[in-house]
Amino acid sequence: MAAARRAKRVARAQPGFMTLNASIKPEDLVGGKRKRINKNKKKNWNKHIDVNDVEDFLEDVRHQERTTGGLISEKTDESLFFLDAGNQKAPTQPVVEPTEGKTGRRKASRPLKVDLILKNSSLVPVPKDVLAYQVPNAKKLRRAAQKAEQLAAIGKRPEKLSQKPSLLPAVEVIAPGGSYNPDFFSHQALLLEAHEVEVKKDKEEQKILRRLAYDKDDRATEETIFQEQVEGLVEEDEEDPDDVDDGCTLGILNLVEKKTEKQRKRERVMKVKEQRRQASRHKTVQYQQLFQLRSIKMSLRQQEQRTKQKQIRRRANQEAEKFMPRRLGKLKFKAQDLEVQLTNELTGSLRTLKPEGSVLKDRFKSLQKRNLIEPRERAKFKPRLKVKYVEKRGVSDGSPICILRTERCSLPLAGQCDSIVLVVVVVLVVVVLVLAAVVVMRDRQE
Repeated sequence: MAAARRAKRVARAQPGFMTLNASIKPEDLVGGKRKRINKNKKKNWNKHIDVNDVEDFLEDVRHQERTTGGLISEKTDESLFFLDAGNQKAPTQPVVEPTEGKTGRRKASRPLKVDLILKNSSLVPVPKDVLAYQVPNAKKLRRAAQKAEQLAAIGKRPEKLSQKPSLLPAVEVIAPGGSYNPDFFSHQALLLEAHEVEVKKDKEEQKILRRLAYDKDDRATEETIFQEQVEGLVEEDEEDPDDVDDGCTLGILNLVEKKTEKQRKRERVMKVKEQRRQASRHKTVQYQQLFQLRSIKMSLRQQEQRTKQKQIRRRANQEAEKFMPRRLGKLKFKAQDLEVQLTNELTGSLRTLKPEGSVLKDRFKSLQKRNLIEPRERAKFKPRLKVKYVEKRGVSDGSPICILRTERCSLPLAGQCDSIVLVVVVVLVVVVLVLAAVVVMRDRQE
């Protein structure tokens, strides 16, 4: 509907519109008097609306574009008309010489009728191939280019963004002493390394115990406990020091006298003399430093050497940190225990070899050591629910009945709870029966 109205407005706005079809007049392209139709209903849209004039107009426009390359009303006069200057000699056309072949003389080559029929006679330009201008992953490449431009505007890309978090290899090769059939010296070296690790752990435990230790002489006794309880309850007579201070302050104020003009003048003269003495002393120190240039240069060289040594140590520490795990979370990295077998555990055969460690745990620790994930600890299980005893009264005689009630255990031992409850109930029933028998025997004896 919108396209039809637009075409009609174009036709009305061009009173000199020319058509190539003689049967169609420009006046016919403009619609007549509009009919009053209820357009609220969809069934009347195609039933009572005549769009033949619009279709004829559009068809004539397309015909002009195919034949002349555009609308005739938009063409210039020089492209539509020419000046007839009478009979003039037509320009001579070059004569095509016939070609001679094996079959003799033939006429000049002309295009076949089939090619003339299939030839495109439309003057409308061929539309561009949109797919030829499309680039795969253009949006992703455009974002990468924008990010590169932003980094170039900010400055050089930081080198840390392209560095690995750790230079350790993904799979570390175990020492030669960890083989299933190692030589004596390699195995002893691995045992020594494991021994040093255990000694270090023992030292750390002893260090913690020494920090937590206390002197037995400082242990609380009954006398010290009693003194702490009684402290503050006994009142002691002490003099108030505020009264003495007040008296001293009043005496000092009374002794202070006002300075005379002579005293003030003397203080100003002494102050000026002190300033002059400080200035002369500063000049003397400067003159002395002129004769100390060699020692100053020597101290500067020593300071530069110390600075270079510190830089070398700092760089060495930075390189060493690339092979060490960093602190990524609240927990510190704990190295995995060395997988080593004692001398009496060596078998020398793969069939009788005792497996050590776990591949899954080894890979998990490797990720932590290479700073790819933070150190973690296993989640703790919920505590096991306790058994509760509930005492209720019987309905018939009101005697107390002991009922055992428990909740489902959250630990893997939950399957044993039912059997434990059954055993406890049986024991309680037996105890009640024994007590009842004892009571009956006493009644009979009385």
